[in-house]
Parts: sequence; structure tokens; C-alpha cells
Amino acid sequence: MAFCAYSKLNSLCLVSSTKTSTSNGHSRMRNKEGRKTVIVQMASTSSSSDLSSSGGGNMATYEEGKLERPKWIGETPVSRLVRALISFKPLYSVLKLGARQVLISTAEKKNIPWREMTREILESDVYEELESIQNPSIVYPDYYLNPFHAYDEGNLSWLAAAEAEAATLTMDRRTIPNASSPDEATQITRGNWLQAIEQHHQQYSGNSMIRDILDVGCSVGVSTRYLAHRFLSAKVIGLDLSPYFLAVAQFKEKKSPPRKNPISWIHANGEDTGLPSKSFDLVSCAYVLHECPARTIVRLVKEAFRLLRPGGTIALLDTSPKSKIFQELSPVLFTLLKSTEPFLDEYQLTDLEGTMREAGFVNVRSVLTDPRHRTVTGTVPY
Repeated sequence: MAFCAYSKLNSLCLVSSTKTSTSNGHSRMRNKEGRKTVIVQMASTSSSSDLSSSGGGNMATYEEGKLERPKWIGETPVSRLVRALISFKPLYSVLKLGARQVLISTAEKKNIPWREMTREILESDVYEELESIQNPSIVYPDYYLNPFHAYDEGNLSWLAAAEAEAATLTMDRRTIPNASSPDEATQITRGNWLQAIEQHHQQYSGNSMIRDILDVGCSVGVSTRYLAHRFLSAKVIGLDLSPYFLAVAQFKEKKSPPRKNPISWIHANGEDTGLPSKSFDLVSCAYVLHECPARTIVRLVKEAFRLLRPGGTIALLDTSPKSKIFQELSPVLFTLLKSTEPFLDEYQLTDLEGTMREAGFVNVRSVLTDPRHRTVTGTVPY
């Protein structure tokens, strides 16, 4: 997982709505224009240090746009114009630089000390972790060697790894701009995601416990640590293709209080992990798929199906093509976005739910767990 360029570029527009009552006593929000909205139980943020608490709280409504996907995706006149602009190398270089500058300045205006956080990693002993984490036999897929997120080396660099957590905080802060702090914004986005996972597993997997978790594309371990905090009795593995990201994840974990079940970190390809079949109860993939070509998305889903036990849950968190905010990005913003996300079109055009069903998953469900992102879950049948 790495930061999404769009996360820095657009503010949250609150839904204009009216309130009605439901039979269970909760309040339900109905959009005045009649468009579809999604209600999610917001995570509790009463204790920012307790990542395992994401229970009751305020109800929030996240609105879907009128389209199936943004009009600047695929073979549309707008999309072709954007591709033409990006293909002009001098302009592309300017766009990349601009996207990066906007991201850093936005973060620091929102009280996220981007440069300080980056410097702390780059001036630490993190480099000593690389040898113990790196798998020298890894053959990187061609797509992974593309520039991502304004880094010429993509995810295969110390700078990308050092900036990943600050970028993630910035994404959460921009997603929930009314939060009182970056920490609260993260509590909300991650809490809703965890709640969607837990509710799905409880509903479709009976009384089976989540004992083993694999976090594919774990980056520097933000999502992995949240999973470990939420499912305290589970054994958790974070897997990523970037040894630099994993070195930072392992370094930060060593600085944290010891766990009953320490997180393990594996340098491997999520398309072909080499891990035993039917060995996990939950496979998570957070903010990864938008960085992948369609063929890779299919392979990641198939591999997750192989790895999960009967009754196991897959949870895919990423941008939602139906997000109203995402659909309404201005031309300048989506041009910046596409300049740093080479496979965004392929992701947006992929029928993710259909791909999961074709792989064998049942009970496939998709919900907006924040204004920009969806959590898509499914079950391996018994």
C-alpha cells in the first residue's frame, strides 16, 4: 500500500440530507436529491491510543455519485485528453513535481510533520533491517518497476518507504477533513474498515475465529498494525513486494511495545506468495489494487482464495469508482492524479465484485466505508 495522489487534492463535500427514523431506532439519512447513500457506523475515537476500539459512535452517510465510474476513466474524450497531456514528457515531469509539492504542503498545513517524519526514518538505523527482510530470489513483475507516486523508482526506494506513513496520514486527513486531528481521521477510516471486516466475518463465517491473518501489500505496516490491534489473538503476517517498505515496517515494530503474537514480515509477491493453501482466516489488501493492472488484480484475488480456509474472509479496501467526491474531481486534479497512478484506468474499469465471484468467493459485499473508499468483502464457501 502506498499513498493515493487524489487523497491530497480534494476536500470532503458533506451530503445534503434529511433525517428519517428506522425500525431499529437509529437515524437514517436520505439525500434530498434522491441519490443512493450508504450508512456506516463510525469508529469510536474516544481513545486514540486504543486501536482495538472501533465500536459505537456517530452515524455517517457517504454518498455515491450518479455514474458507475468517473467520466475521466477509460476511453472517453476527457480520458484521452488527459493521456495525451501525460504522455508529453516535459509536462509529465512538471505534473509529478506539482503533485508531490501539493502533497507535502497539504500534509504540513494539516499538522502532519511530513518532512520531520521522513527525516526520522532516513536518519535512523532502518537500513540494518534490509538484509534480514529482503528475499534475493524475488523477480519483480514488470508493472512494479514503473514510476509510482512521483518516485522514479516506484516503491523500490528508501524515500518512498520513509514517506509512506506521512502520506497515509495525509490521505486519511483529507478523507475525513472534519476530524479534529490526523489521528482521529485515521481512527475513523480504519475503524470503519475493521468494522466492515468483522461484521462480514461474523455474518457469513458462523462462530469461526480469525486466528491467522495475511495483509497483502502491507507497505510500512500501518494496516497490519491495525489488524493486529483489532484481532489480538490472531497471528498476523504483513507481506509486500518492496523490501524497503518492509524494512521500515520491521524497524517501527521493533520500537513498539512487545505483542503477545509478534507480527511477521514477508518479502514476497502477493500473486504467488508460496504460502500454504487454506492457512488463513482473513486476507486483507488495503489501498493496493489501484496500483495494479487488471491481470494482477485477478491473480491477487485467486491467490487469496487459495490461501483462505473454508469460511475465510477476503477484504479489499480501495478507491470506489462510485464515490461522489471521486467522480467530481476537477480536470486539474484528475490530471495530477492520473500522472502518478499508471494503472488507475485498469483498476477503475475492473469489475471487482465479479472478479471475486469468478474466483469462487460467495457473499460478495461492497460498502463505502468512508467518502472515497469501499471495502469489498467475500467468503470462501464451506
